[in-house]
Amino acid sequence: MRPTGTQKQLEQRRIRAMKLLRDGYGIRQTARMVGASPSSVVRWRNAYKRGGQQALASKPPPSRPCKLSQKQLARLQKLLLKGPRVNGYKTDLWTLWRMARLIRKHFGINYHIAHVWRILRKMGWSCQRPEKRAKERDEQAIANWRLQDRPQAGRY
Repeated sequence: MRPTGTQKQLEQRRIRAMKLLRDGYGIRQTARMVGASPSSVVRWRNAYKRGGQQALASKPPPSRPCKLSQKQLARLQKLLLKGPRVNGYKTDLWTLWRMARLIRKHFGINYHIAHVWRILRKMGWSCQRPEKRAKERDEQAIANWRLQDRPQAGRY
């Protein structure tokens, strides 16, 4: 199982382990200090002996490359920012199904919705649900109430 942390954090952990070994700490002490198993520390040490610091560098996670190019991802971003209504939907709510259809329509690539979610995360998007608010809601009146009429803490 992959430990938690970014690739860079895990790389820094391996480098720290090698510094601790050089400073005279034992395998088990080092493992405890960096939060790894002793066998991992031995594996890192052997890799370091064979390839130096470069052997401790992080490697990209094993996965299939994205079918969309960087240019297509930029275009997808623009399409998504225009909103669902501009793209032919009746509401202003993006769903993974709608986004998958948008990708298929504009780029001819079929994605399962779970993969659409991964692409969106890679692009910096997050899951958000619209707040349910009454259509009659008066934002200005609420702001005025908060500033002037709202009861203060401790007053009953």
